[in-house]
Amino acid sequence: MALNRTESREKIMILLYQILLYDKNNIKYDVNDIITDKSEELSEYIVDSLKGIIDNKNGLVNIANKYLGSWPMNRLGLTDQAIILLGIYELINTKIEGPIVINEAINLSKKYSDDQVSKIINGVLDNVYHNEGKNGE
Repeated sequence: MALNRTESREKIMILLYQILLYDKNNIKYDVNDIITDKSEELSEYIVDSLKGIIDNKNGLVNIANKYLGSWPMNRLGLTDQAIILLGIYELINTKIEGPIVINEAINLSKKYSDDQVSKIINGVLDNVYHNEGKNGE
């Protein structure tokens, strides 16, 4: 059964969390192995998003840090980092409307994080939406 967009975002966040954990612990991995190692079939949207986030991770982190101020990405939990990376990627690289991306990211953060981090994620993504990429043009 195909996942809806909200479920797909959650799947991306979970897989991205795994990748960030590998990075943090200097564990070598192949993104294709992580993608194909799942029991269920992953949609093209999930695969393309994951690869896009990984390929552009440094740039996405730089954008996040620009709006995080004195609390850089590497001080946030890995789940929160995954949500922010996904949100920024979607805002800049997809045709999904910004308010939808932000709302979905906030919903993920409410499910997996705490209220304070949800506010930080909202602030970062709102700034990206208004100042970066396709929405800021």
